[in-house]
Amino acid sequence: AVPGSPLDPRCQGANRLIKDGAALIEDAGDVVALIAQARPPAAREPAAESYAGGGPSADEDAVAKARVGLAELLSPSPALVDELVRVLHLSPAAVQTALLELELAGRLERLGGGRVALISTVADEG
Repeated sequence: AVPGSPLDPRCQGANRLIKDGAALIEDAGDVVALIAQARPPAAREPAAESYAGGGPSADEDAVAKARVGLAELLSPSPALVDELVRVLHLSPAAVQTALLELELAGRLERLGGGRVALISTVADEG
């Protein structure tokens, strides 16, 4: 939150967050640290069965499939996230995870109405 003038009613929300002790987030590591603190101690320890096959879990497999499918489906033209989930036949969580990875990499933008599009760069156009 960015503090603003206490006399400006548009700044009340941000000022309230700061007053209530909002956490300062400067990078992804700050978010991970806050999430780790918020989880109960039992949830912080990975379950032994998650290491059982030595390979990726079903969720990781689904996210990997979503990455491949999204690479074929996405373009600078907006696409509905719900339609991507339907076409890929994957869970919304797997598709959203792959989309988030693209967004964090600076390659995807989220648009209104549940739409996403690849960010067009000069190298893409030339």
